[in-house]
Order: sequence, then structure tokens, then C-alpha cells
Amino acid sequence: MLRAAGVGVGDEVVVPAFGNVEVAEAVTLAGALPVFADIDPLTYCIDPGAVEAAVTSRTAAVVAVHRFGRRADIGRLHVLGQRQGLLMLEQGESEAPHDEIAQRRQRAAYLDAKLKGVRTPDGGDGHTYQQYVVRVPGNGRPDRDAFARALRAKGVECRVPVKTPVHRLPEFRRCVSLPETELAADETLALPVDAALTKREMQRIVSACNALGGLLQPAF
Repeated sequence: MLRAAGVGVGDEVVVPAFGNVEVAEAVTLAGALPVFADIDPLTYCIDPGAVEAAVTSRTAAVVAVHRFGRRADIGRLHVLGQRQGLLMLEQGESEAPHDEIAQRRQRAAYLDAKLKGVRTPDGGDGHTYQQYVVRVPGNGRPDRDAFARALRAKGVECRVPVKTPVHRLPEFRRCVSLPETELAADETLALPVDAALTKREMQRIVSACNALGGLLQPAF
């Protein structure tokens, strides 16, 4: 899509660093330079304000990636694109059947009401819960990783959704300030909300998380 739009050598493309390296790789394959912008801490999608701050005279395009079942603020991004004359591209997530989404939302609502000691996701803007991503309080990555290990020991499957932001990978290393991206990479943990989960399995998730949550105190 970038090549078809004439994006190439000498151009810059603004992309998120929180998430898939494939987006930055696609920009590089087109001959352009990926420029990383910070994310909205609630949606984990690229932040329009950060995009605007990253735009230069060489910027040709912006790639917005919808993340975890939340959509990027495409309205604001399109307004920015029209004002600056930029190509706006979106990378979506695979769509699940409506009944599956409804079941995931039901399980997410259960976790929202029961979990303690972690910050539950913001459910606004039609969240489909492709992943149920919480924030683990404390001292960032060490506490989050310890929390994840303890949950797995109790039989709860969980995963770190973004282990390393793209701007920290050797091939894309940049000296750029992305505080929300860094914080999200250090604190986030995806808990299961699959439609196949039984009530007993959901209760086990809550029990395991709540037994640990009170042990972790915010860093001062």
C-alpha cells in the first residue's frame, strides 16, 4: 500500500513502536524511514497528538494500528492527514463472530467487577477484547514479570502482549522519548477472556490475581 501510494526513499512514515515490528519493516521495505510516535495509554493505539508532534516536511504517511480490540482515533488522524496532506493507513485486527465477541465482553465485564490490585482495561469505544490487557502496579517490568510467573504457577495462562517496543529493537533503535509506550511495555499483562472459558476457570483467574494484587505496592 505504501509503495502503491508512491511512498519511498527520502520519505518518513509515522508508526507506533508499541506492537508489531512488521509495520516498521514494511516502511523500510518501501525505502522510507519509520518514525515512532507514542500511544494513548487507554487504547494502546497511536496518539494523534504524538503523531502531529512527529510530523516533519518529509512525512508522507501515518500507519494507525488497532490494538487489543480497541480502535485508534481515526477521526482525529484523518483530520490531521487532510490538514498536512498525509496518507493515512490502518492495520486492523481479524474480526471475530458477533457471538464470540459478546461472550468475550461478558467475561471481561466479570473480570472488571471482580479483579483487585490490577488496573483493568478501559472498555469504551466498542472494545471487542481481542486481548484483555491489565496494568500491574508496582515497579514496572520486574513486578509485572513476577506477577505473571505467579499466575502461571497457579494454572492461569497469561502473556506479556509487547515484550520490547520496536524503537528498542537493534534494527530500529532510536533515541526518542515515548514514555507511554515504555510504561505500557513494562506494566501490561494479557489475561484470558476466551469464549471457551468456563465459570470455574474465570473464578480461578480472579482468585489467583486477587491473592497477588494486594502484595504489590505502587513505586514511590
